[in-house]
Amino acid sequence: MQQVQSEGVVSAMSQSTDAEQVAQELARQLLHPHLGFVLFFCSAEYDLQVLGQALQQSFGGIRLVGCTSAGEITPLGYGRNCVTAVGFDHRHFSIDAELIDEMERFSLIDAQQMVERLVSGCRSNTLAPIKGNSFALTLLDGLSSREEMVLAALSAALGDIPHFGGSAGDDNYLTHTHVYFNGEFHSGAAVVVLVNTWLDFEVFTTHHILPRAEKLVVTGADSPSRRVFELNAEPAAEEYARHIGVPVAELDHRIFAAHPLAVRINDQYYVRAIQQVHPDLSLSFYCAVENGIVLTVMTPGPMLPNLQNLFEGLQERLGDLLLTIGCDCFLRRLELEDGGNLEQIGTFLRDQRVMGFNTYGEQFNGMHINQTFTGVAIARGRSPGHR
Repeated sequence: MQQVQSEGVVSAMSQSTDAEQVAQELARQLLHPHLGFVLFFCSAEYDLQVLGQALQQSFGGIRLVGCTSAGEITPLGYGRNCVTAVGFDHRHFSIDAELIDEMERFSLIDAQQMVERLVSGCRSNTLAPIKGNSFALTLLDGLSSREEMVLAALSAALGDIPHFGGSAGDDNYLTHTHVYFNGEFHSGAAVVVLVNTWLDFEVFTTHHILPRAEKLVVTGADSPSRRVFELNAEPAAEEYARHIGVPVAELDHRIFAAHPLAVRINDQYYVRAIQQVHPDLSLSFYCAVENGIVLTVMTPGPMLPNLQNLFEGLQERLGDLLLTIGCDCFLRRLELEDGGNLEQIGTFLRDQRVMGFNTYGEQFNGMHINQTFTGVAIARGRSPGHR
């Protein structure tokens, strides 16, 4: 159990395995007279029905949203099988949230109406003008295969409001991922959170993946299911394994993390992470893949210098950081666990006041991406009206 308090936000965690005790410990750490909103990330190992009800009871009328994870980023660094949470002071943050309960039916009109309601909800606190002082957070069911569709509609509706997010995980089982809203965990759903604040902030994304020379063209794919049957007109798993120098039988999450594929858009590479290999030698991906796209074989560079550069830049632009909400791809965590660097990076994230979770995909300004560290850094600020 750990609490870290700073002006505007309080961070907390519980490592208890009992759902009722988790709720009580988080409430003990987070509840104060000005608490306006709670964001949390939890292991999927809990009895989610019990945890959902216990959280709602322990926090009374306070709004809570969250999702299941593939690992947590806590006040102590990387965690596993625990719950990490942040409480927001309503004097610093005006926050509203809504549930998308059927992601496959979410349209642009739905998105526009939702954003109007969220903006109206945030305005009721009259903290700061919406424009230039707001960002959105999306938490999506990580196994829904509907992220791109939802994000395209939301991005159009949000306009110039920056947004980021993560896809819920389930501790790498790839069976059931959930988002939490109004006392219940939901699957096939998403939560959209709009945050309005007079504090300075910056939404960002970064990765440490470097391109190699090899190219793989998708020559046979089923886009709706994100399944690729052929690469370079060969069975997908065989061609991928041949290029990275690994037998097909050895392909697993850790190999996929060490040898990602990426699509190049302008000068940027965006990872299209592989989810699994099938008996027919096809490959399922976490992100959209279409026939004809060219995938570049990538290799991870050093992670720590990349993160150090990111936070040096953020501190230069924003000043002292109050909190960073981080959506950290679970494939990065697998890579760190394999290389024995999890504690080092976890300590660095703890020192930077990062709270968040390991995701099954990240979202950045309408794009669904993989193998990144994406989030929002919030600065201490000065006082209301100085933004």
